[in-house]
Amino acid sequence: MLLRLYGWLTWLAQPLLRRKLARRAVAEPGYGAHVPERFGHYTPPPSSGWVWVHAVSLGETRAAAVLVAALRERLPGMRLLLTHGTATGRAEGARLLREGDLQAWQPWDTPGATGRFVAQFQPRVGILMETEIWPWLIESCRRAGVPLVLANARLSEKSLQGAQRVPLLPPAYASLAAAYAQTEDDAARLRSAGAPVAGVFGNLKFDATPDAAQLARGRQWRAAAGTPVVLFASSREGEEAALLTLLQADPAAAVAVQWLIVPRHPQRFDAVAELVRAHGFAVARRSGWGDAPPAGAGAVWLGDSLGEMALYYGLADMALLGGSFEPLGGQNLIEAAACGCPVLMGPHTFNFAEAAELAGQAGAALRVDGLAQAVQTVLRLAADPAARQQASDASLAFAAAHRGAAARTAAAIAALLDLGLRP
Repeated sequence: MLLRLYGWLTWLAQPLLRRKLARRAVAEPGYGAHVPERFGHYTPPPSSGWVWVHAVSLGETRAAAVLVAALRERLPGMRLLLTHGTATGRAEGARLLREGDLQAWQPWDTPGATGRFVAQFQPRVGILMETEIWPWLIESCRRAGVPLVLANARLSEKSLQGAQRVPLLPPAYASLAAAYAQTEDDAARLRSAGAPVAGVFGNLKFDATPDAAQLARGRQWRAAAGTPVVLFASSREGEEAALLTLLQADPAAAVAVQWLIVPRHPQRFDAVAELVRAHGFAVARRSGWGDAPPAGAGAVWLGDSLGEMALYYGLADMALLGGSFEPLGGQNLIEAAACGCPVLMGPHTFNFAEAAELAGQAGAALRVDGLAQAVQTVLRLAADPAARQQASDASLAFAAAHRGAAARTAAAIAALLDLGLRP
């Protein structure tokens, strides 16, 4: 009864979704493309046999990339169906496609849209990345006999409490064929939510290899910068303003290092540029750099490009972890570690609690209680090249020590298919 009521509510909300997509398409045209797919309507004739991976946004798609590569080794001739919920995720996912693969939008969570999606593609298996639990999507797969797994699965304590308050979610978790958790703590919370945890495999993002050309270029630019470069990586709304206010009040801190801000969401690039100017600083945007960052002190650099995080981490001597200085749970620090870029993280890292704790223990990350302390720590490290090098070496060692999740997850999925749960 609750599931049917939920289905009616999501069906009634479809006009709101269409309006939201139209609004977002103004700034990000990708949201205006292939809109009928959101509602389970497709142009090609129905097909079958797909290995379906759902990666909602950019971070999940990057994690999916290493899993897809491992699956191709395990399942020669695999036909990949890749679905997304955001324009940045879909743009990143396009790089993973080979001849014969397909991309589509995640269907809106109504009985009709999800039922049409499953009938259209008839997947051999569905792989939901990290946290993607949608009651009607899971129910439609259950009815069609499509085994679903939650890969690279994580669940914070806050999210567990939310799931336990929503009666629809425990049955959805329980309908999964398997959940492969990142950590033992995630596994315990997932079991409490009702999920059939079948393994604790680690975080797929440790297996991602940074773009070597970008990393080398960034390091070359860093060597030529003449002053330590500090990256605010994947900054979130409110964090940039707080940092800029501190720098405005302390002009010496503003020029002691080269500040580089890379916002988490591309639709905020222009707003952050205006924010920098409003605090009295010149701004030099990556889109205008040409072959190298601008010389001279005083301007705040703004990373307004997609797909270049390896370049930014290579360019940086250290990074502030976006999302950790507001109660947002923190962004992923694993890519920074793989690039040898030590991280200063704020008090809010509940989205990646174990990775943050392990990075701190390894010397790859340093906890600070807020941006004011972060700025003071930056100034101390800027004057201590040996400490920065030690932290960089620790970051690389930390990343190397935690690889292997992709192979373990791919092996488990291949074994699931071998069981004959779906021909």
